Amino acid sequence: MQVDVFNSKGEKTGRTLDLPEDIFGIEPNDHCIYLAVKQYLAAQRQGTHKTKTRAEVQGASRKLHRQKGTGGARKGNIRNPLYKGGGTINGPLPHGYDFKLNRKVKDLAKMSALAHKARENKIVIVEDLKLDAPKTSAFADMMSNLQPGTPKALFVMADYDMNTYLSARNMKRNKAVVMSDMNTYDLVNAQVVVFTESAAKLFNEEIEAGAEA
Repeated sequence: MQVDVFNSKGEKTGRTLDLPEDIFGIEPNDHCIYLAVKQYLAAQRQGTHKTKTRAEVQGASRKLHRQKGTGGARKGNIRNPLYKGGGTINGPLPHGYDFKLNRKVKDLAKMSALAHKARENKIVIVEDLKLDAPKTSAFADMMSNLQPGTPKALFVMADYDMNTYLSARNMKRNKAVVMSDMNTYDLVNAQVVVFTESAAKLFNEEIEAGAEA
């Protein structure tokens, strides 16, 4: 799959990059994408919800009145869940929502998301960006030149660059990540995926490494 390489002004450099068909040309597996996104969102939940049981609420433990002879129902202590201020029955307790997903499923989900973007022509490759200092306006101008209308974009770098990360951090519709941190949710959530030239070349290196192995 041949993709044009652009500069920061949105102009074609005259160079192209070949993206491997083994990743960008596969038949997408939507169910794997669903599972990967579900796992990602589940892992974001804190799970700190908590209610007090009758053993934890405040109140005396004495029996309210004798068992028989009152003409009324049997009663235990004031912490009974049926009383105001009593404990909660079967209330939520702190727990994690994350679940395990096989590595092959997660890899297939990521490749499927990339394949969808490739089919929709929503993959852009830009020359490696080097900012001398964090500057959101410079990053915003580049993204606007690459994709007019400022769609929601995912900017993928080969290596972590502090200036680029800080420049993109204040933009609500853009997110900058390192190639190793790219996940299925971010790919699906973005309307356009922008790879730096160095990051895009990593796909071919990964395919070559796998073939040698």
